[in-house]
Amino acid sequence: MDKMYSNKLTIALLLLPAVILFLGIIIVPIIMSTYYSFFDWNGITDMKFIAFDNYKELFTSKTINFKQSLLNVSLLAVLSVCIQLPISFGLALLLGKGIKGERLFLSIYFFPVLISTVVIGQLWLKIYNSDYGVLNVAIRALGFKDFEQSWLGDRKVALGACVVPILWQYVGYHMLLLYAGVKGIPQDLREAAMIDGASEWQVNRHIVMPLVKPVLQVSVIFAVTGSLKAFDLIYVLTRGGPAHATEVPSTLMISMLFTRMRYGMGSAIATILIILCFAFAIIIKKVFRTEETDAKSIRKAKASKE
Repeated sequence: MDKMYSNKLTIALLLLPAVILFLGIIIVPIIMSTYYSFFDWNGITDMKFIAFDNYKELFTSKTINFKQSLLNVSLLAVLSVCIQLPISFGLALLLGKGIKGERLFLSIYFFPVLISTVVIGQLWLKIYNSDYGVLNVAIRALGFKDFEQSWLGDRKVALGACVVPILWQYVGYHMLLLYAGVKGIPQDLREAAMIDGASEWQVNRHIVMPLVKPVLQVSVIFAVTGSLKAFDLIYVLTRGGPAHATEVPSTLMISMLFTRMRYGMGSAIATILIILCFAFAIIIKKVFRTEETDAKSIRKAKASKE
C-alpha cells in the first residue's frame, strides 16, 4: 500500500510542472478571454459590464464583417479537407511503397513546413506582385495578357490567392503524418492481398485506408482547426484586405485589439474561435467513430449470413 501511494505521489510530482504550464498558458488565458468578452473595455479605462452585447454585435453589425470572416475560414477548412488532405494522402501512399529517393522526397515535401510563415508570405508576395511577380511574368511570356491580375488587390481573386500558399505549405505536414501511418501497416497484409489478386487500388481502399483512419482523423482535425485559426500568412499577404475580402476571425481579432482598442470585442472573437475549434474536433471524432461502428455492423451482418 505504501509503495502504491509512493508511486502515485511520484507520478503526481512529475506531472506537476506540465500541469502548471498547461494551466498557465492555456486554461487561465481562456478563462480571462471569456471574462473580458462580457465587458466594454479599451484596455486602459475602467471596464463596463455589457453581458452578451459583444457577441450580439459580432453577428448583427454590418461594419465588423465577422460573418464574412467565418465564411472565409469555412471555405479554407473545406478546401483543406477536400484538396490538401487528398494530395497529402496520395503522396503518402506513393512514398509508402518505398520508391527510389524516398527520403529525399520526404525532405522536399516537408521543407515548406520548416520555413517561417512570414518568410513564405514574403516569397508569395513576390510571386503575386502585379509588375514583376513570377506569376504575371509567366502569363505574359505565354501570351495570355488578358489573364494578368492584381492577385492580392482584386476582391474577386484575393481570397483564392491567399488560400493557395496556405494549402501548399501544410501539404507536407499532413503527408508526413499519413506516411507514418502507411509505413506502420505490416507488409504481409499487402503481399497477401496482392497474391489473392487484389489491385493496387483495392489494397489501398480495403487495407490501407481502414488501418490509417486514426491518423486520418488527426489530420482532419488539424486541417479544420488550423483553418479556423489561420492568421499569419493572410496577415502578411493582405492583412484582411482588400475591403475585408480575405478577413478571417484572427485578423479581425487583432484589428479589434490593437487598432480599434476594443479588448472586449477581441476577447469575444477569441472565445468563439476556441468554442468552434473544440466543437469541430468533437464532431470529427464522432463522425469517424460512427463510421467505424457502421463498418463493424456491416462486417458482423455479412459474417452471420455466411
